[in-house]
Amino acid sequence: MDTILRIVISAAIGYLLGSINSSLVIGRFYGVDVRKHGSGNAGVTNTLRILGKTAALLVLIGDALKGIISCFVGYYIAGQTGAIVAGGFAIIGHNWPVYFGFKGGKGVLTSFAVMVFIDWKLAIIALGAFIVVVLLTRYVSLGSITGAIILPILAILFNRSIELIVFSIALGFLVIVKHHSNIERLINGTESKLGKKTG
Repeated sequence: MDTILRIVISAAIGYLLGSINSSLVIGRFYGVDVRKHGSGNAGVTNTLRILGKTAALLVLIGDALKGIISCFVGYYIAGQTGAIVAGGFAIIGHNWPVYFGFKGGKGVLTSFAVMVFIDWKLAIIALGAFIVVVLLTRYVSLGSITGAIILPILAILFNRSIELIVFSIALGFLVIVKHHSNIERLINGTESKLGKKTG
């Protein structure tokens, strides 16, 4: 099979898997569209605020698995490049899901899962930065933004491949762009902190 075709197939599978937004699927069992409540984001943090810990745990598992599975499939089809492409498109699918009117989440958890598959060492360091920031500030969004910023820096410092550096820059850019409203609220002092429920 032609290399380009393999990469295209990896991208398509990654996008379709990524479009299975766990928070929206789980929300349907509760009769709730989390995009219409709280922060309006279809992700783990908003699910935790709206539907509670059990629902959030299910979303966490689902969003992580689809990133990992996409990378496995991509790797099987087209090697490391296929894994990166499939993982990247899984994140795009999560953010703009074809099954849910192209309105999804912010892709942080799926991004982390993809990075664990591609380069677990960088992923763990970025996770450490995320945890420290969240513990200090209780702002999940700030922790996510911090992780997104340091990821490409880590890729450069640890002398990773150009392919991985470019991917980490694109991944970080996507996370920051999807957090534009959170950045505004952080600046205005109106961002919700972890543990605070919103209706």
